[in-house]
Amino acid sequence: MTTARLPLFPLNAVLYPGLVLPLNVFEERYRAMMRALLDIDASEPRRFAVVAIRDGHEVAPTAPGMPDPTALPEKGPAAGFGPDPIKSFHPVGCVADAASIRQRSDGSYEVMVTGTTRVRLRSVDAGGPFLTAETEELPEEPGEEAEALAEGVLRAFRAYQKRLAGARERSLTTSELPDEPSVVSYLVAAATTVDIPTKQRLLEAPDTATRLREELALLRAETAVLRHLPSLPAVELTQAPTHPN
Repeated sequence: MTTARLPLFPLNAVLYPGLVLPLNVFEERYRAMMRALLDIDASEPRRFAVVAIRDGHEVAPTAPGMPDPTALPEKGPAAGFGPDPIKSFHPVGCVADAASIRQRSDGSYEVMVTGTTRVRLRSVDAGGPFLTAETEELPEEPGEEAEALAEGVLRAFRAYQKRLAGARERSLTTSELPDEPSVVSYLVAAATTVDIPTKQRLLEAPDTATRLREELALLRAETAVLRHLPSLPAVELTQAPTHPN
């Protein structure tokens, strides 16, 4: 069992191994995290854990508002996540390797990260300037018939892409898709237009084959729905406020 204590960056998004994610870092708690990462020698990896928020706010309130106009803004590393932050997060996240961290003139940061390995949160510490977590690395097991399932998922994904392009009334740009099962499983999970709980369930799959089986059923169902829809519902807009990330 490999464990590590890492800075923790909660998001209204799911990061997968091998996928790239740009971040707009502007809150002081995450600026402090970026400053700490920049203190690490450039020859060493600058890593933190990204975890999807289950119950809470990605951006802490900065002024009184609904439903209580008299409520005071929250401060500190756990602002928006309640007295026991770990309960506000999904239990499995992904280690992010910061390829670039660029500070803007206003003190905020543009950050580009790549997901590396899945981790399970064991504990969360709010005692410093930003959240940290004790994490346990989750190995990626192939499972049974992963290669055959990957071929089927790729076929279903191409059909889904075509329907999706039609629903959005634009032409589809095809690119070379990978054939390694775990890479296929994470790419499809990231590229499919579904809600965060579904994306999180795919991240938490016990092995690649299980993830691919679920994706195959999901792609077939979504493609069938797209046949009858003139446009796609923006489901995420009903679940969280808009934010700069």
